[in-house]
Amino acid sequence: MKKTPTRLADGRELIYYDSADAVVRDAVDPRPLEPVATTTEIRFDRLLGDSVAIASHRQGRTYHPPADQCPLCPSREGWQTEIPAADYEVVVFENRFPSLTGDKGRCEVVCFTSDHDASFASLTPDAARLVLDAWTDRTRELSQLPGIVQVYPFENRGEEIGVTLGHPHGQIYGYPFVTPRTALMLRSLAEHRATTGRNLFDDVLADERADGSRIVLAGEHWTAFVPYAAHWPYEVHLYPNRRVPDLLGLDEDARAEFPHIYLELLRRFDRIFGDDQPPTPYISGWHQAPFTAADRREFALHLELFTIRRTSGKLKFLAGSESGMGVFVNDVPPEAAALRLREVATP
Repeated sequence: MKKTPTRLADGRELIYYDSADAVVRDAVDPRPLEPVATTTEIRFDRLLGDSVAIASHRQGRTYHPPADQCPLCPSREGWQTEIPAADYEVVVFENRFPSLTGDKGRCEVVCFTSDHDASFASLTPDAARLVLDAWTDRTRELSQLPGIVQVYPFENRGEEIGVTLGHPHGQIYGYPFVTPRTALMLRSLAEHRATTGRNLFDDVLADERADGSRIVLAGEHWTAFVPYAAHWPYEVHLYPNRRVPDLLGLDEDARAEFPHIYLELLRRFDRIFGDDQPPTPYISGWHQAPFTAADRREFALHLELFTIRRTSGKLKFLAGSESGMGVFVNDVPPEAAALRLREVATP
C-alpha cells in the first residue's frame, strides 16, 4: 500500500491510498476555498452521564446533489470536487462539515472507490483489502492526535439511514471521550471478569460457535453471527477468532481472509428481501478499544452490521419504547434472521 498525503485548498488533510507504489499523486486543489469554520461544542448530560456534540454548522452541508455534481467523484474538466485527482482507489480526507473538530475530536470521510455507481459489496477482494488497510492506518494515526480517545470507522448506506451523498463512502470519527455504547461494554466486561475470571467477548464467541443456530459465516480467522439478543431485525456481528483490541492487532492471515467474509456478508444483506428489492440500507461499524482503557487487551475488536429494514417495503422505526426508554423490541427472531442470511448465500 502506498500512502500519499496532501492538502486541500482550505488546508484540510487528504490522503490517497494506492495498491501500487508506482502511482504518483500530484494533483492540486484549485478551488478558492475559505478555511473551514466550525462551531462544535461538547455538552455533558448530567442525568444520563453521556456527551452530546452540538454542531450547528452542519446545517449547511451538501444534500443529495445530482450525480454529475457529486463532491466525492474524481475531479474532471469543469467540475472540481473534494478529490483533485482524475481517478483514485481509496481516499480519506477531513470532513468539510465535521461533527467533531479540533480539541473536540476529528471526522474524516473515506471514499471506497472512484466509481459513483458502485457499492462496497461490488468491490473486488483486493479493493476491500485496501480499504481495510486504510482503516487500520487511520486508526494508528488518529491514536497519536492529542485528545482522541476512541476511533470508530463506519459506513452508512442508503437514504433510509440518512445518507445525503450517493457515492460509496464511509466515515471515521475520532472521539474525545469513551462513547456510551463502549462504556456499557467495558462495564459488562469488567463485571464478567470479576464474577467468572474469564473474558466476556471470548465467552460470547465460544457460546455462539458452540450453539451454531445463529452462525451466518465461519471462516478460519473470522466468525459472523446474529447475536442472541439482537436489537435490529437483521444484525450481524463479525469477530476475529483471535481476540485483538483494534484493527492494528490483526495478523496477516486475518487481514487476507476479511475481504472474502465481509463482501459475502454485504452481498447477502442485499438479497435478504429478494432480488427485486432495492439495495438494503445498513450501518456497519468497527468497535475498537479506547486508547484510555485500563487493559485494552481485554476488549475485542468486532464489526457490527445491521439494517433498519424489517421486511420488504417496511422499516424498523425507533418509536416510544426504543427512543424514549432505550428498550428495543425486535420483530425478527435472531435464529430466523441467521437462517435467512444462510439461505441467501452466494450461489
